Amino acid sequence: MAMSDEPVARPASMVDRRFKEAFSGYVMQTWAIAAAEVQKLHHDPLELVTRAIQPVLWLLLFGEVMAQVRGVAPGRIPYIDFLAAGILAQSALFVAIFYGISAIWERDLGVLQRYLVSPAPRSALVLGKALSAGIRALSQALIVYVLAVLLGVGINLSPPNILGVGLVVIIGSALFSTLSLIIACIVKTRERFMGIGQVLTMPIFFASNAIYPLSLMPAWLNAVSHMNPLTYEVDALRALMLTHGTSDYGLVLDVGVLLGTSAILILIAGKMYGRMGY
Repeated sequence: MAMSDEPVARPASMVDRRFKEAFSGYVMQTWAIAAAEVQKLHHDPLELVTRAIQPVLWLLLFGEVMAQVRGVAPGRIPYIDFLAAGILAQSALFVAIFYGISAIWERDLGVLQRYLVSPAPRSALVLGKALSAGIRALSQALIVYVLAVLLGVGINLSPPNILGVGLVVIIGSALFSTLSLIIACIVKTRERFMGIGQVLTMPIFFASNAIYPLSLMPAWLNAVSHMNPLTYEVDALRALMLTHGTSDYGLVLDVGVLLGTSAILILIAGKMYGRMGY
């Protein structure tokens, strides 16, 4: 019996080993792309400073003014608390949605061609870029957290919640940066990309629960917001970030929508990314 089982066991172990080697190689290639993208911040640290301006303006100006209006935030949550999670998601969105322009620059400079001739799968290239966008967005989370604490927002500072916020920010930024990459693959010019990016950003932002609850929306906008991934990102951030935060949909559904949408976009971008060099 031992001799008859050996030929079966050996191919199975070989398949298992090859799968592990392929998976580890895929992860390493993805991380190499992500690390290379993140390192670009060392060449332009001023970028982190300029990114801080927008959330500061929204929280200090818009948030403080709207906090005087009663009935905007649901329940007994102060409006500035309600807004903080939305501004965090908005800040990450505004950075991620224009991430695709770097791919156009890379094509013009010849960097894209070097990526495409590498043995890394196209999906690993896209996933690496998406992951780097998520890591970059963590700087936005830090800025919003510090500002929110200074403004007296009831922030949940427990390590599991902070880790959860970081993961949601990374996934959400990866999603919208991949969408941005798809747009870059279609339009292929910086001028067209900037125009489309400007057109998309505001509808995505305002058709979500970032600055007002869904209950205040007209029926048609409420329906649109349920198809907007940013709505689920904000919902998850609000539940994890605030001391008395709750989720309208549940964290499982929020994260599931973000991961599922990201996976679909990465597959699409992986198919299109190779054609961008032509």
